[in-house]
Amino acid sequence: MLNLGQLLGSGIFSVPGVVLNSVGSVGLLLTFWIIAPIFAFVALSAYAELASMFPLRSGAEVVYLEQAYPRPRFFVPTTFAVTTVLLSFSATNSVVFAQYVLHIFDVPVTEFSQTALAIAVATVCIGVVGVSTKLSLRLVNILTAFKVLSLVFVAGAGIAVLTGLTRIVDPFANFADPWHGSSGNPNALATALVKTNFAFVGWANAFNVLGEVRGKSPVRTVRNAGAISLVLVTLLFFLVNVAYVAAVPADEIKRSGQLVAALFFDKVFGAHWASKILPILVALSCVGNITVGQARVIREVARQGLLPYPQFFASTKPFGTPLAPVALKYVLTALVILALPAKDAFNFLLDLASYPNLVFTAATAVGVWLLRRRRAAEGLPRSPYQVWNIVLVVWFLKCMFLLVMPWIPPEDGHADVSFWYATYCVVGLGILALCGVYYYVWIILLPQLGGYEVVEEVIELSDGARTSHLVRKYKTHPPREDSEETPLLSST
Repeated sequence: MLNLGQLLGSGIFSVPGVVLNSVGSVGLLLTFWIIAPIFAFVALSAYAELASMFPLRSGAEVVYLEQAYPRPRFFVPTTFAVTTVLLSFSATNSVVFAQYVLHIFDVPVTEFSQTALAIAVATVCIGVVGVSTKLSLRLVNILTAFKVLSLVFVAGAGIAVLTGLTRIVDPFANFADPWHGSSGNPNALATALVKTNFAFVGWANAFNVLGEVRGKSPVRTVRNAGAISLVLVTLLFFLVNVAYVAAVPADEIKRSGQLVAALFFDKVFGAHWASKILPILVALSCVGNITVGQARVIREVARQGLLPYPQFFASTKPFGTPLAPVALKYVLTALVILALPAKDAFNFLLDLASYPNLVFTAATAVGVWLLRRRRAAEGLPRSPYQVWNIVLVVWFLKCMFLLVMPWIPPEDGHADVSFWYATYCVVGLGILALCGVYYYVWIILLPQLGGYEVVEEVIELSDGARTSHLVRKYKTHPPREDSEETPLLSST
């Protein structure tokens, strides 16, 4: 359920039209919805090996990278923290919600209407999270049910279309020549893979709480949970895409943008009430992903001392919620919605969020070999879940493909934004560069100016667990007795 809650988002309702516009043919569209989960299974097998090396550690990727790249000291957690904060906006889901609601009420999707409604829904949802934790959690549970219901219904409706039980006259028209119009442009293929990968984000969610999983083999538990959730979601996503292709002409899917699900309902149900009610389920699915944001992650980053004014951002006053991180998340969301052209907002923000993460993922693939060599040098046994080297090579090459190919100019009409196609690559690299600057200032420059050094201190808790945090250790005399050791970073 942890994995499914993350996997079942707005991706399957918003990216198929963009993917088909990029790759050009129905055959390639469906192929990419098979390729993306294969790469997810590849990554899952590598995560199982990494988890078996650190079976008591929660945090997944950040833990694996921290162990694989211990130098420079504290660089990985700092970089992860800053990247998480800067990319913590909920703009993509807000934009998709706005487009579907405007479609439901037959309101033209204009620059102003989409922007205003996207900011409005972000205001309401993030406001609920900031005021009441209990209410927001109940809301998430309800909306998760809508996510599952929406996917199952679309998949079932697609089967009905293919069996001739609906008003669609020729459901196999798009399958007659499935490879017609296929594009071989590397940029277009990379764009399609980024979009389909976005729909499968979440398969590793259970690895983030590995240290809390009970039983004889926690690693096997989360590995199996990841595999089961991926199988279920892969089947549903493929059936939903087949449903779109069976009911909607290919040219209309290409022009649909993020509204392919709404177009599907219109084609299948016509003027029936279902064509208006069912898109509401899609819109509510987007709302569910807005409410479950990174506010608590930002709060933990503040508690680690990696944000200015850590006490302010770590406070839960006055409602017992992470109000300050929620406010920061809202400001970032509003800024990116206002800064981007409405028609480009979804595609650009999705691509931007993916690019820095690809760098981390490629580093994780290499980190598996580094950790293996280090463990062998220390005389430690091999991991019981050691993955084949060819699997790691495939995973790494996939990351490099998605990092390099977006720089190649796309074919005319296949770019997914109206401005320069590689803008998100430049901005993504800029974010990583900013992380480096922030690390230098926070961990190196300020300690030099303040006459202290950052050191790690290990604490044993009352239940026997051990935790560590970073403290300021002054080289001369501390300014006050109560500030001799100022916590900076805590990690389990």
